[in-house]
Amino acid sequence: MFAFFSDATNLERITPPSLGFSILTPAPIEMREGARIDYRIKLNGIPMRWTTLIAAYEPGVRFIDVQERGPYKLWHHTHTFRDVYGGTEIGDLVLYEIGRGALGTLAHAMFVRRQLAHIFDYRSKVMKELFG
Repeated sequence: MFAFFSDATNLERITPPSLGFSILTPAPIEMREGARIDYRIKLNGIPMRWTTLIAAYEPGVRFIDVQERGPYKLWHHTHTFRDVYGGTEIGDLVLYEIGRGALGTLAHAMFVRRQLAHIFDYRSKVMKELFG
């Protein structure tokens, strides 16, 4: 499972089509601490670029991506993997801040929270379809 997630090109497969997600960094992308990956996404129809830095990379255990450029004031996403009976337990811990004061708080309440839930629900659905 770690190999699937550490192949950046698979992110397109597990991201809802409504985000218009595409990787701009030429493949193959060597996943390692210090790697940078550029994406294009659409949030509520607005196209934007997103750059993440792989801040930590422990093969088979975890990796952390942090936003260097993108829609959030802070994005820190820890992916964890643990062997369990019958498969792999996958964990996601996302720490994020929207910023932008009251406007950001309103945006979070109106659509950001739901959009993030949709993204991770979609990801879970696709993973079940691919791996059972």
